[in-house]
Amino acid sequence: MKKLLYFIAVVGMIMGTNSCKKEGGNPLQDINNLAPGSYITLNSNINLNLNFAALATSTVGIKVDQYLTPGTTSSGDVDVDKIKVYVVKGINSTASAWKLVKTVTYSGPGTSITCTGQELATALGVSLGSLAAGDYYTFYNQIVTKSGNIYDINNTGTSLASLSNYNAAFSFTAYIVCPFSAPVAGTYRVIRDDWADWNPGDLVQVTDGPGANQINLTKVWPGVPAGGVPANANSFLVNIDAATGTAKVPLQTIGGYGGSTQYTVQGANGSDVAGYVFSCTGYITLSCTIKSNGGSNYGINKLILQK
Repeated sequence: MKKLLYFIAVVGMIMGTNSCKKEGGNPLQDINNLAPGSYITLNSNINLNLNFAALATSTVGIKVDQYLTPGTTSSGDVDVDKIKVYVVKGINSTASAWKLVKTVTYSGPGTSITCTGQELATALGVSLGSLAAGDYYTFYNQIVTKSGNIYDINNTGTSLASLSNYNAAFSFTAYIVCPFSAPVAGTYRVIRDDWADWNPGDLVQVTDGPGANQINLTKVWPGVPAGGVPANANSFLVNIDAATGTAKVPLQTIGGYGGSTQYTVQGANGSDVAGYVFSCTGYITLSCTIKSNGGSNYGINKLILQK
């Protein structure tokens, strides 16, 4: 489906069309069932990581374009005038939870929407020191047209906001990251272990290397608390981007629990990306897909450790 200048402007209308289907076709294919509006598309990412080591001045943001019907240079009253930029910790599409960061005047294709760490703290009403590496924030962009109409993720329908072919830029997510610097080996406390080898509060050992920007979790997964059945463990290596602390877990067999069953792990977020290893705060968070050589898929399991 091609991008449209007209889109669903009321979620209730979607519910109505779903509950009253017409025979012979989808009622949303009729432009008379849609309300006029305007939206912005993603031109490019400026940066999506705030540097914990220089948090006050570190900047995240994107560049956006107003969507125009091909062959036109204006959409009249529904042209974008301003973009109100809101933020919330984590993800929360409820507008009442959003905090206003700033209002950006739309200046044409490639308009920048940015936020520094200090602006983030100010918008949230917290001190800069309370922002922690590993935290992530969602920025929601609210469109104000020249006619005064307002459009955001809540009144444009889920299709426009979520379908990649629209390339809509109603939101973007940014992480607070810190550069990785070894050594990080030592005793870590288990915060969360979805694989349930360990309980929250248990102490485990993380070792360095063998590579310069690697950690070794062989003593963590497979892991057996003292007095348990010995684990048959192969190496479990995590590769870390030195600039951001981004952790990648390539597909690898990590071993088993003394029997013939062997388990594999791989980063669960695409391109082997599994999470972060923040040496500046001693924080490790990984999401890995675990499978067995018997064909079982145990889905995504999160592991969080704190030094």
